[in-house]
Amino acid sequence: MSVIPQHARLLRQATAAALATALLLASAKAIAWWLSGSVSLLAGLTDSLLDGAASLLNLIAVHYALRPADDDHRYGHGKAEALAGLGQALFVGASAVLVALQAWDRLRHPEPLGAQTLGIAVMMLSLAMTFALLLFQRHVVRVTGSTAIRADSLHYRSDLLLNAGILLALLLATFGWQQPDALIGMAIAAYILWSAISIVREAVAVLMDEELTADVSERMHVLACAVPGVLGAHDLRTRISGTRWFVQLHLELPGELSLREAHQRCVEVEQAIRGEFPRAEVLVHADPRPA
Repeated sequence: MSVIPQHARLLRQATAAALATALLLASAKAIAWWLSGSVSLLAGLTDSLLDGAASLLNLIAVHYALRPADDDHRYGHGKAEALAGLGQALFVGASAVLVALQAWDRLRHPEPLGAQTLGIAVMMLSLAMTFALLLFQRHVVRVTGSTAIRADSLHYRSDLLLNAGILLALLLATFGWQQPDALIGMAIAAYILWSAISIVREAVAVLMDEELTADVSERMHVLACAVPGVLGAHDLRTRISGTRWFVQLHLELPGELSLREAHQRCVEVEQAIRGEFPRAEVLVHADPRPA
């Protein structure tokens, strides 16, 4: 089963939008930091540069994950998305460490901030662009279930908090309060690190073939048993690879059915499950039940 064309298009658009957003915001923050000297802005610049690197990695991984199955990868290349998620977690974790070090240094050696108006304008732009990107990523994740885009969305959500914190620090600095700049930077570093841990946990779940949620598996079981002629179902197993779900189950069928009739029941079960879960690739095994 190939990736749904609409899903492939959305994934490519989402990765390109994330990379473009990161690069544009990094350029704007670099100028504002150079003129203001704000450690919060430096934290934002560092985070945007790492976002750009992570989004580039994501773009490459998604492009690879969308390749169809071949002789060496019969289940496709979808787990490249989970590997990209681990790579993103490294970038996000490194960002947290760098931000914390810069904030600690500023706490020990306070400096007045300059060009605060420019910094405030840049952070408002950052908030607007990040929020728009998150809305698009949320739509893509809802439609495709992509692990890579979900990981990307997690660290851009941390960016939203980061940008809001920087904006608050710059606003407070206009009233002569300089210390919150470094304190907010420390708090943001802690949140970014937590985001990295969340990304790792989700990526590892995919790489370790964690089952789909219990309600989804139960619904698939109900759909299978509702097909006329099916006496029951058992050993339903699921896992995720990229945007695709792999489902295996055993059907209990009357033992007197012909091979053709048993095959038709299996096809009907597959169609029933895929009708409600189009991302599922279903493999059905028929078990005869004595009359």
